[in-house]
Amino acid sequence: MNTLETAENPEKLRRIAIDPVSRVEGHGKVTLLLDEDNRVRQVRLHIVEFRGFEKFIQGRPYWEVPVMVQRLCGICPVSHHLAASKAMDMLLGMEKLTPAADKNRRLMHYGQILQSHALHFFHLCSPDLLFGFDSEVAKRNIVGIAAAFPEVAKKGVLLRKYGQEIIRMTAGKKIHGTGSIPGGVNKSLSKEERKALLGEIYTMVSWSLEAVGIVKQLFESNREFFENFGRFDAKSLSLVRADGAMDLYHGDLRAREIDGKKIFDHFDYRHYWDVISEDVKPWSYMKFPYLGSLGPDEGWYRVGPLARISNCDFIPTPLADRERREFLEYDDGRAAGATLGYHWARMIEMLHAAENIKDLLHDDEIEGEDLIARQGERAGRGVGVIEAPRGTLIHHYRVNEEDLVIRANLIVSTTHNNQAMNEAIRQVALQYLDGREITEGLLNHIEVAIRAFDPCLSCATHALGRMPLEIELFDCEGEKLSSASRSSEGIFLAQ
Repeated sequence: MNTLETAENPEKLRRIAIDPVSRVEGHGKVTLLLDEDNRVRQVRLHIVEFRGFEKFIQGRPYWEVPVMVQRLCGICPVSHHLAASKAMDMLLGMEKLTPAADKNRRLMHYGQILQSHALHFFHLCSPDLLFGFDSEVAKRNIVGIAAAFPEVAKKGVLLRKYGQEIIRMTAGKKIHGTGSIPGGVNKSLSKEERKALLGEIYTMVSWSLEAVGIVKQLFESNREFFENFGRFDAKSLSLVRADGAMDLYHGDLRAREIDGKKIFDHFDYRHYWDVISEDVKPWSYMKFPYLGSLGPDEGWYRVGPLARISNCDFIPTPLADRERREFLEYDDGRAAGATLGYHWARMIEMLHAAENIKDLLHDDEIEGEDLIARQGERAGRGVGVIEAPRGTLIHHYRVNEEDLVIRANLIVSTTHNNQAMNEAIRQVALQYLDGREITEGLLNHIEVAIRAFDPCLSCATHALGRMPLEIELFDCEGEKLSSASRSSEGIFLAQ
């Protein structure tokens, strides 16, 4: 067991909390336990919000689900919208979509990838990367970036705007749209919409390529730091196409060791439970998935851009594939295992999304009118898996004969990355905080490690079943009167 996992005599240690973790979606905190010499004894990422989507979806008609579940998040609603739609396709025997429906869904998805990656890099992470982790807090934000690097900020805003416009045109509105339905879509791109998007797409490709260059330059300017910050070895999981190519919309599951050895390949995600299990811990509302054959201690992994870039055999768009090869070859593969390598990989994916959008806009079937597949044999279960901006997203539903959902299980990207994020902040704590006087800048190093994963904490906190809970009761003067807790096993303790 990691020596930081369990601290002996925690009551004798000093506790420092980063609460809340800033510039991430949702609410979380980090706690550090230090001894009298400021030596780090325990570091944990706690997810402190609870939402319960898997429960209140139960009893609803299946056709409501693709619209309902995207309320999990305002940043990546399209991912949930499409994953749920794919699950309903399977439920209704409509997995073979019409070309127009498939391409409009893909356009919606790549618009989502583009806007989400632009938001994360330019708005949330560039202040740390361009100003430095210890820089003045007052300017370490998007306003500071706009003042110091106006062209960078402008392009980031317009890249995201373009992606949002794609979502609006394909889903009906920018946030929480209704464009994807079981078996297809309810609209295709119009001639006017297509023309408007084509007018800007080559600029978006060019700006995405520039963004890759920004991260590449950052690595070159401080190679040792960027390669070693919060570094750890981890297995990877993602979807790949039948020919091994990256496909962010559809594919089969592939898991690899850090050395590239395949744990399993082209596994049908409709039976994901045969290879992925979930664990819980008493100090977080977020589950800890692992590869079932390896167990919870050895089977944890990471997902998202870094995993996908490393896991696929190639990217099927030329500019992104060229950048992928350079990324993997950089310093004998050191960038591909670096926590901050997520940023470089994320910009390569943004470029891939822009190239895909360009190709789809040049395809006449994007205006097709045949939008709904023929219904096939009905099933009692539907599983939809997609590569969301943050990583592999699994939606799993069971529906009864009255068309009502009777069970739902969602494993979102950030949940897959739970153990990896905890490992990253442990490594950063040991590298930068251990034995030193704690400052705001040093604590920001912890947040930088978390932000590299682009976590969506709201999405990740809708667990099924009993979850740990702590309650404290105070009087009007702030005196604690009593407390109670419930463990993950459902054991209730009153104090």
